[in-house]
Amino acid sequence: MTDPEFTVTRQDTPTAYFFGVTTAASSSRRMFPLWAEILGLGQAQLIGLDLPLNGPPEVYRRAVYQIKHDPLSLGAVITSHKINTLTAARDLFDHLTPEAELTGEVASIYKRDGALIGHAVDPVTSGQAMSRFIPGGHWGRTQAHILCLGAGGSATAIAVYLCRTLPPDDRPARVIFVNRTRSRLESLRQLIAERLSGSGIAFDFVENSDPAVNDRLMTALPPGSLVINATGMGKDTPGSPITDAGVFPQDGFAWELNYRGALDFLHQAEAQAERRRLTVVDGWDYFLLGWSTIIGQIFDVPITPEVYDRLAQAAAAVR
Repeated sequence: MTDPEFTVTRQDTPTAYFFGVTTAASSSRRMFPLWAEILGLGQAQLIGLDLPLNGPPEVYRRAVYQIKHDPLSLGAVITSHKINTLTAARDLFDHLTPEAELTGEVASIYKRDGALIGHAVDPVTSGQAMSRFIPGGHWGRTQAHILCLGAGGSATAIAVYLCRTLPPDDRPARVIFVNRTRSRLESLRQLIAERLSGSGIAFDFVENSDPAVNDRLMTALPPGSLVINATGMGKDTPGSPITDAGVFPQDGFAWELNYRGALDFLHQAEAQAERRRLTVVDGWDYFLLGWSTIIGQIFDVPITPEVYDRLAQAAAAVR
């Protein structure tokens, strides 16, 4: 497929792009110059692209086309458009990593030897972030459940982590995915059935847009369970997927995948933290783990644990 109507802007310095929704508000804009200095990237720049949620395919395709055809456009970090970008521009990639093929999404675009590569980092970084607040052995010890509100790219990555990385004797007994649209649920259901079967986890898929129904699903969770806001609500769109009357699981966990915005879900969980002995976590670690991995790929620099610590300290200073 050719795109003669797309024009290419020739950058005069190494450039990474950020495919988001409200990129100007992201800590990455303040963080990147500090990271560029730590990583020795010289005059490299980060350009934010505000793209519509579930927009027409050409908006994602045009952004990928720019990277493919401009020598100094080196790659991109993709947050809210992982699935849509790959769907719209699959033929523009010279190579997709096994993780991108498995999840049907790209969070990282970079070049090697002139080839455009799409990669999904979230199956690894979501697990790294989760392991920072879920103690080892928790799932095997408690047989608790996970309620994941949202079934997009982040939810898909979490499913891969649960089924492929966690040891068989330390996996949640049940995982419930809730989404407003059937298509995303069916895609996730098919992926799990065809590529992630045999995990020992019972999966449920619920099509729902009523926060009161999500409240009831949350109330039915056993103690020690995890509730995830993977909807984008509270950042990309207003509100929360639950109501203020929703009750979090006793001795459980609430994970807000966003780290900025109104964060209604996070504040609802914080209001119950003491009473329900709830561990409440925002998306800051998830954000840093993903971004550092992808920036390392785009500019082809290794991110060692020591380098990551320096990047994290720099990011915290401008959060």
